[in-house]
Amino acid sequence: MTDQAAQTRVFRQLHESGCFVIPNPWDLGSASLLVQLGFKALATTSCGFAWSLGRPDNGVSLGEALAHLRAVSQTVHVPVNADFEKGFATAPEEVAANVSVAAVTGIAGLSIEDSTGDSADPLFDFDLSVERIRAARRALDASGTGVMLTGRSEGFIVGRPDLRETIRRLTAYAEAGADCLYAPGIHTAEEIAAVVKAVAPKPVNVGVGSDFTTVAALASLGVRRISVGGALARAAWAGFLQAAREIAGRGTFTSLAGAVPFAEINEAFVRQ
Repeated sequence: MTDQAAQTRVFRQLHESGCFVIPNPWDLGSASLLVQLGFKALATTSCGFAWSLGRPDNGVSLGEALAHLRAVSQTVHVPVNADFEKGFATAPEEVAANVSVAAVTGIAGLSIEDSTGDSADPLFDFDLSVERIRAARRALDASGTGVMLTGRSEGFIVGRPDLRETIRRLTAYAEAGADCLYAPGIHTAEEIAAVVKAVAPKPVNVGVGSDFTTVAALASLGVRRISVGGALARAAWAGFLQAAREIAGRGTFTSLAGAVPFAEINEAFVRQ
């Protein structure tokens, strides 16, 4: 694979103009196939990876996540953005320490969330959230790797869908050093346009987990990057569960007729 410095340069260039899709593989096979399909960059998915281990989202240890980032980055020849959850820590200095280790796994980008994992109090305090981004920025700068930092505000997916507060947080994260901003869960053109305008000229990532939009529509709103989170993993699990439930419940195998032919999928891995 190309060296990390080259990958980070390519990744930054992708954010400078236009709009690109950064799909989310959950293992080495899905990562390899996405590259074969022509995607110019990939992003890991915390939930997709956790499900592949038989765990719920956020059920993976820091060590497991770091090993996964290293494996994916070493397998593909395109930039990889790390879904680094909430930094596997709360305190800014601990976030910084973990980011420092992640930065040398070969990744080209890394995202930090502001969600706590506590449904009663789902977002970190505003000031603490900003300090966490600032700490991640310092760690990445100190690493000398050029890894990009994405600041994520999770309000819309943790029961706090307040656009004004989301924009307040994202603009603060931009000022604290985030290179790219992301508010998973925003869907309407009005919401997306408002976020793009608020943090300009910094690029915005929009997450797409259903068929509510298109690449062209998001590009027209000024979105630079589109990810799909765990949606590709969910789509794969949908096919698996449909076939397995049929076998278990009816004793028939009709769902297997739509499976990718053995030769096609096997040849894809021979070619890599």
